[in-house]
Amino acid sequence: MTQWIRYRTDTGRTGFGTLGGDRIDEYEGDLFDGARPTGVTTALSDVVPLAPCTPSKIVALWNNFRALAAKLEKQVPAHPLFLIKPASSLAGPDQRIERPAGYGGRIAFEGELGIVIGKRARNVPPAETPGHIFGYTCVNDVTAVDVMNEDPNFTQWCRAKGHDTFGCLGPAISTDLDWRAARVVTRVDGAERQNYPLSDMVFSPAELVSLVSHDMTLLPGDVIACGTSLGVGSIRDGSTVEISIAGIGSLVNRL
Repeated sequence: MTQWIRYRTDTGRTGFGTLGGDRIDEYEGDLFDGARPTGVTTALSDVVPLAPCTPSKIVALWNNFRALAAKLEKQVPAHPLFLIKPASSLAGPDQRIERPAGYGGRIAFEGELGIVIGKRARNVPPAETPGHIFGYTCVNDVTAVDVMNEDPNFTQWCRAKGHDTFGCLGPAISTDLDWRAARVVTRVDGAERQNYPLSDMVFSPAELVSLVSHDMTLLPGDVIACGTSLGVGSIRDGSTVEISIAGIGSLVNRL
């Protein structure tokens, strides 16, 4: 299983490569277009891990798991329901989730699988989507809950979920993940809060890439957050959230 990470060295240089245990094999060029090995190997402990890609946008799904739809008594959608988290919301492994200035309300976590786009996708037929998926990562789709319904005339999904550091990605991109056999496990301060199968998705990753690509152009490095299932909740200041998917690793962030 190949795992790609991005990192920053102590000199401030940003690099990327494949992870093997506690070592990184460095690559150069474009991660999504002909990356080349440099022959340099670096210890993971000598670098600062970064978000594994820099998306122009994060497409975040809602109501994409049957178990949560049943609990909320919602109809399974006929087309993916989504919002956009801006590039400025990006946060990487071990980066703090920042409470928005002047906001004292609830902040919620959502552990999710993220699809990383590797090739420009526009109006892609379902059969061709595998060629557009580079791999998968962990997502914490953070929300300022009380912002969402602050104005009774308009539900503010993008504002509530688009604050700086509210789009947590990492720690790696796995290019060989068997998502059908995987589970998302979320822990808050060590206590398990979510543990759900990805096989319960309404729209599979291939279907999501095809359908969303008919709504907008997806660019290399963009991420589709596949939505979440049972167990979403709020976190307190100082809480640590860990999103784990076997084969990808654990994404840890603290509010």
